[in-house]
Amino acid sequence: MSIENINVIDFVSIDREDNVVLTVSDELIWDKENTHLVKLQDKLNAYLDAIDNGSLYESYPAAKGRKIVISVVSKYFPNEDGEQFLKRTRDVLESVGYGFRFSNLIK
Repeated sequence: MSIENINVIDFVSIDREDNVVLTVSDELIWDKENTHLVKLQDKLNAYLDAIDNGSLYESYPAAKGRKIVISVVSKYFPNEDGEQFLKRTRDVLESVGYGFRFSNLIK
C-alpha cells in the first residue's frame, strides 16, 4: 500500500482494546516543500471520508459500533512541520472522538 493511493485504506485491524485501527502506510521522506505533508493530509481526509460516507462499514462490517483509531506508520521521522501537523491532527481527531497514533519503523 502507499500514502499516494488515497483510494485505499492500507490496513484495517482490531486492537486489544476492541478499537478499529485504520493504518496509513507512510513510506515517504518528510521534505522541506511539504509535499509529503500534503499527501498525508489527503490520505487522512480520504480515511475520514470513508468513515463519514459509510464505505468503511460496507467493506468492513466489524467496524460498526467500535471506536476508530487512525494510525500512521512512517518509515522516516517527521521534520518540524510534520511534527506540528501530526500534533494538530491528533488534537482535531481526538476532539471529535477518534483516536490517533503515529509511529516510526526506524527507532
